[in-house]
Amino acid sequence: MRIALPQSRRALLLVIVLAALVLLLGFVALRSGPLAPVKVTVVQVEERAITPALFGIGTVEARFTHRIGPTAPGRVASLAVDVGERVEAGQVLAVIDPIDLDQRIAAASGSAGRSAALEAAAASQVADASARLALARSEAARGEELFRGGWLTRAALDQRRQALAAAEAALAAAQANRSAAVQDRGRTGAERAALQEQKANLRLIAPRAGLVVRRLAEPGTTVVAGQAVVEIVDPAELWINARFDQTRAGGIAAGLPARIVLRSRSDTPLRGAILRVEPVADAVTEEVLAKVSFDAGAALPPIGELAEVTVGLPARERTLALPNAAIHRIGSAVGVWAMRDGDLEFVSLKLGAEDSDGWVQVLDGLARGDQVILHSARPLTASSRITVVDKLP
Repeated sequence: MRIALPQSRRALLLVIVLAALVLLLGFVALRSGPLAPVKVTVVQVEERAITPALFGIGTVEARFTHRIGPTAPGRVASLAVDVGERVEAGQVLAVIDPIDLDQRIAAASGSAGRSAALEAAAASQVADASARLALARSEAARGEELFRGGWLTRAALDQRRQALAAAEAALAAAQANRSAAVQDRGRTGAERAALQEQKANLRLIAPRAGLVVRRLAEPGTTVVAGQAVVEIVDPAELWINARFDQTRAGGIAAGLPARIVLRSRSDTPLRGAILRVEPVADAVTEEVLAKVSFDAGAALPPIGELAEVTVGLPARERTLALPNAAIHRIGSAVGVWAMRDGDLEFVSLKLGAEDSDGWVQVLDGLARGDQVILHSARPLTASSRITVVDKLP
């Protein structure tokens, strides 16, 4: 037999149960739910010596690249090398079909022979004119003597003087013709030598020992003057074309040591040094460009491989510093969440150099001993409730 409870007692029990559930849910929400305090770890600002490290990305490149091509247009007759082959200095790499160069050289040779014949004829004319001049001078001198003795008329003397002037003019003309013939022979000889040199340049020769990295034309391809057919590099002389952020590149200079990590050998860093800092920076990406050389004896990587470069800059004096994990960017402001009188406050900072261990120089915004948030379980705001723990799970 069941005994029914009064309605008022049933309502009271229901209220008690609901209140307990609400309290339990509130407790859970405040302890482990979205309303729970954010777990954080803190760190104190301290003084320490910063040894800045500058990080950059670069590409392995050849220091010397030779793009070899003809100095005159032509058709590639043959290629003696392929990509990946090593060549020696003076080795024939390719031959360009001279097309009409042989005929032009033959024509230039014929012109040179003709110019030599004209020069010989002009020399004979000079000799004839010289003989005629000598005879005219002798006749003119004898006519002067006869005129003074009264044996020759004025008209006859004038004829002899005119013959002397004509002989002198004929000699001058013959000498001018000979000079022109000599110059013409020199011109035709120079033209023939230029054509022969041009033909010799159609045999593409390796200027130094190296490795063939590109074939830019195949046999049968027509190329123009200056167009590269083969590209060779010296694989023993490589460097890294590295880029560094301008805001952190202060102090970078030639001679500083560098640590190089290649993408293909991430577990085997190489040693190197800054060879030179380029005088022109990249204004678009706001980066400083530098060339990084490998230390002697290092196993050099393939050309074009990406590399990470860390440069050790000169050490700074002891200064305020904090780990870079504590630094946040909110909008355009860079700073940290600091604990001030138990409340959270975002403090904007002026930062300096950063070392390879992740410590960043603090130039302005904090004092020694200030506590800042290092890690947080969730993003923070100025109204966030926090609880400090030794370590985040």
